[in-house]
Amino acid sequence: MTSMLLLLADGRFPAGAHAHSSGLEAAVAAGLVTDLASLRGFLVGRLATGGLVAAAFAVAAHRAAAGDPGPALARLDAELDARTAAPALRAVSRRQGRALLRAGRALWPGGPFAALPADPTGPHQPLVLGLVGAAAGLDPAELATAAAYGSVTGPASAAVRLLGLDPYRVHGLLAALTADVDATAARAVAAADGPPEWLPAGAAPLTDIHAEVHTTWEVRLFAS
Repeated sequence: MTSMLLLLADGRFPAGAHAHSSGLEAAVAAGLVTDLASLRGFLVGRLATGGLVAAAFAVAAHRAAAGDPGPALARLDAELDARTAAPALRAVSRRQGRALLRAGRALWPGGPFAALPADPTGPHQPLVLGLVGAAAGLDPAELATAAAYGSVTGPASAAVRLLGLDPYRVHGLLAALTADVDATAARAVAAADGPPEWLPAGAAPLTDIHAEVHTTWEVRLFAS
């Protein structure tokens, strides 16, 4: 483990992740997450779907940065769009991508960020994360670990605010999930060896539905 990995995995990294609950706010409102046990189920599901997909695409973008990244990143962008069924979640991914890109350019101005697809709404967050990881000198395993870890720490932190859970017990839950995070990262690295069309496509339809409903709320604590 390197200090750079810790920097990128830190929740205080200025990429706007603290403003998102990764669907937990809507799940709490629907009565699906009410306590530590149901939070664990949510995090396990999140890791197996969105966490794996994000980590695999981040590693694929990281590998693309070593060559001529433009065409590869365009293919990855299209494939990730196809795997993100809910328009609300596509918008969230690109919004977070813009925030991370701003941080990446500030910290590593010589990074390969110009190769990202020129979408007016911004690049998908996992693709930016892959390029940030390349600029920061992370290897694929470290990058995948950061992506998988981030997929559970965001909603776990949100749970403390939304449900008033004991933060010590929530972090104990995260500690118990570290082996699952490592296994997900390893799967992502292995999956990224194939073409973009073969990358993981784990989906959570209820999360997609909740994301669309969440955008209609007049009052909400998190952006997603």
